[in-house]
Formats: sequence, structure tokens, C-alpha cells
Amino acid sequence: MQRTLISIGRRHWLAVAASSLGTLSPVLSCAQSAWPAKAVRIVVPYAPGGANDILARVVAEKLAPALGQPVLVENKPGAGAAVGTEYVVRSTPDGYTLLMAASGPIVFNPALVTKLAYNPITDLVPISLVGSFPMILAVNEASPAKNFTELVASSKANAAKTNYSYPSASFQLVMELVKAKSGLKALNVPYQGSAPSINAVLTQEVQMTLIDSGPISGLVKSGKLRALAVTSEQRLASYPLVPTLKEQGIDLAVNFWSGLLAPAGTPAPIIKRLQEEVARIMARPDVAELMAKLDIRPVGGSSADFAKTIATEIPLWKQVAKDNDIKSE
Repeated sequence: MQRTLISIGRRHWLAVAASSLGTLSPVLSCAQSAWPAKAVRIVVPYAPGGANDILARVVAEKLAPALGQPVLVENKPGAGAAVGTEYVVRSTPDGYTLLMAASGPIVFNPALVTKLAYNPITDLVPISLVGSFPMILAVNEASPAKNFTELVASSKANAAKTNYSYPSASFQLVMELVKAKSGLKALNVPYQGSAPSINAVLTQEVQMTLIDSGPISGLVKSGKLRALAVTSEQRLASYPLVPTLKEQGIDLAVNFWSGLLAPAGTPAPIIKRLQEEVARIMARPDVAELMAKLDIRPVGGSSADFAKTIATEIPLWKQVAKDNDIKSE
């Protein structure tokens, strides 16, 4: 009986609303239907084999059974990770194309590249941080510096003859921040890749390098390189005798990280589902065990936390780049 009392105005409004439902975008329709209905791709903007690629494959393997669809990893390296990142930015925001990006294309490129073809804040939606990994400051075994404090003192006494190697501008940014916080004096010497950068320390072309753990692990354990500090908040399980910068009086903890993102406009329910699944994956004991072997701390935090990390780090690295006139090579 009450249905016959609907006013003409309300009838008109309901008719317009019903008509509008038929004109909603395919993206919204996708969000309202069962997702995913086909394979999901995780684009890695680097060549296979690195920490970011490993994280993507761990997530893909565990995510597939949770979603009930294949999750494929596709490597699209090039231009400082910009090629793969731009590819995802331009993809349809339907939850089927995701980005597993490290710090580089998201917070370092905006500081290093004058005209970046994408905006990491407006063109991408953070889903979750996946893992973080610190850097290690290492010297040659013949170095007289037995700890970071001695290295700083030596560098001040021999500023013109003290150098450090680095494999990319991202590492240079971090090293310059370490210098600013500690008073370390060292000139920068760029190398093309991690291996040449490390070799420069082995051959004593430079006095030190700042690098991620993986490439120097064997050299540190064999005694050819001496690790003086790690940049993480806590010591690494694989380097229990190497103190953090904070333990040595330097108010700094900085990590590279990898995180999962989606093109802007991806429906919120899909973002929420992916974030929840990533959190479950990174909390698994078998995943934690694997990450520990790689000196990666599993995260799996919220989308809001990831967004805050990005918003905080971009201006930080922009200021470091500006202060030291650092640009991408």
C-alpha cells in the first residue's frame, strides 16, 4: 500500500538514479562484480633477480591461491624503473595490473628527475609496504677504521683523500644524508652498478661504500670487507656484531623499501582486499624465514601507512638532492 504513496518527484528521482546505474564506468562495474575474474599481473620495473623482484614473486605465489586466479610477475626494466612505473600508471585501474616498486621510482625519482612523466602521489594508489631493507657502510679489511666513529675522525683528518663509491644516485642521496648527520667527510665517486662499486673498495680505489646487504654479504663474512654500520633501526640477524648508526650516536635510520601499488582510480574494495592479503602473506612464518635470509624485514602495513611514508620521504630526498646538487645520472 505504501508503495502507491511515492510522490511524483521521488518517482522521477528513482527513475533517474536507476537510469544512471547503466552508465557507470566499467571500472566501477568491475568493483561491484566478482573480482578477480582473470589473472592479475604484478609489474616489476627492474630486471629479474633483485630484492624487489624476489618480493614480487613471493607475493604472487602466495596471493594466487588466496584470490583464486593466477598472479603473474612481469619485468619491465628501464630508465631508473620509470618504464615499468609509467606502464602501470597508464594501465586501466581495474585491479588487474599492479606495481611492485622499490623506493627508487616512488620517492627518489621525484627528487632526481626534473621532468618525471608520472606523479607517484596522484597517479598511483599505495596498497601496502611489503618489505624494507637497510644499507651497510663497509670499508676494506686494511682500513685502520675499526668502527664508524673512527672512520668519521679519519675522514675529517684526510678529507681531500677520502672517497666513497655508490652504484646509483639513490645510494648517493642516502650517503649524503649520513654525512650530514654524522660529520663524515668523503667525496663521491659514481660507478655503474653494485659490483664495480664494491670492487672499488676491494681494490682501495675508494675508502668506503654504502650498499644493500645482498651484494656484500659473502665479502663481509669472509673478512675482505669490514662492515662498520647498518642503517636500520635494529641490528641485522645476519650481522649481529655490526651496530646501527643510532647505536653509534648518529640520529638516523633509513631503509630502502618495496611496496605494492595500483593505478589511481582502482576501486577501494580491491585496494582493501589486496592490502589484507599482503598483510597475511608477510605475516606467514615461512615468508618471514625467507626474508630473514635476505636481510629484508617483512612489513605488510596499511595503505595509509604506506601513503604517509611516500608523502614524508619525497620532500626529504628532494631537499637532500637540492642541498648536494644531485641529479640522476
